[in-house]
Amino acid sequence: MKMLSRLLVCPFILLAAMITVVAAAQVNAGQTNRIEFRAQFFQLCDMAASRVANPRSKGPFFVDAYAVRALCVAYDMTGKQKYLDACRTWSGRMIKYQEQMTPPGAYYMHYNRKPGETNGDWYAADSSSIGMAVLATAARCHGAERERLLGSAEKFADLVIKNYVQPSGGVSDGLWHESGDAWWNSTALFGSFLFNLYANTGNALYLKTALGTTHWLNHWDLTKPQPFPLSQQGPAMIFYVMENYCAGWPYIEKDEVIKQAALAKVNWCLDWIAEQQSKSIADRQWAPGKGWGMKFGGLPFDEYVFSKYLSADGKLTIAGSAEMRRLASIVFAGKPKFTQLSAFLMMSYAERLGPGAIYRAGR
Repeated sequence: MKMLSRLLVCPFILLAAMITVVAAAQVNAGQTNRIEFRAQFFQLCDMAASRVANPRSKGPFFVDAYAVRALCVAYDMTGKQKYLDACRTWSGRMIKYQEQMTPPGAYYMHYNRKPGETNGDWYAADSSSIGMAVLATAARCHGAERERLLGSAEKFADLVIKNYVQPSGGVSDGLWHESGDAWWNSTALFGSFLFNLYANTGNALYLKTALGTTHWLNHWDLTKPQPFPLSQQGPAMIFYVMENYCAGWPYIEKDEVIKQAALAKVNWCLDWIAEQQSKSIADRQWAPGKGWGMKFGGLPFDEYVFSKYLSADGKLTIAGSAEMRRLASIVFAGKPKFTQLSAFLMMSYAERLGPGAIYRAGR
């Protein structure tokens, strides 16, 4: 009988030992990629700080905005003033342009309608990305500077709420010659911006409007024919839509009216991401080194964020980190250059190394 007891116990001991070994391997792997990712992240941060602080740098400001948000996390991690100073310089420049824009409260995108002009397209979507970077900077500042930054964000919010938020909760893309209808990108990004703005101000109107954008996205079909469809935009659409859920989840999960539909949409997007990441870089429809494919750099960010909410087994973190290595092999091949892939990858590094800091609020 004693022998039988030993035989029954041994498999459980062996299983427990195997689980311990696997868990230890996962911990060691996590520590390894954090060390590896930290070095890569700060290499990109140094490049980005020089870029965003340079008033003569080229390229759309929405790209800079993602780098600025990551630089704010780099400041949190290191206390290095150069990172925050670069963000303050860039955000101050956004405000100076904003003060000259028509309509009042709009952000200049570094293309199309310029400060002082009254003709040409202006987009709520790209401006929402700029606004989120201004807010991230504000969360690290104090006194009059913080109030000025928050005031800028609130002027932009008021402009869009009064003119472009529709009764459905969807948001049209500002002054867009192609359409005045609610659109997935402006809805997703303005909602993300408002979740951030609510966290910094406590203004209930911002939260109510943000939850309205999530409700609209919950009932919108990502795959249907539409301006800039999924079949064309691929990872860009998924990243922008998912940021609404990433920024808003602490509030969304408390609202039973929209939570279940939101969870279904998040899982659909995460499945789409997993399918893409199961393919080699060469076999993907969107090449990560150019065009819409450069937004692949932001998808591990989504996985890292939702690993805190949905996954207790670490699979989302493991998948995100594996993708980071694949993309890093592109960014750091030869002499690294700052590209859109770099900027979106910075968001993913920031979330992996400083979980939750992207959405830090100063209130």
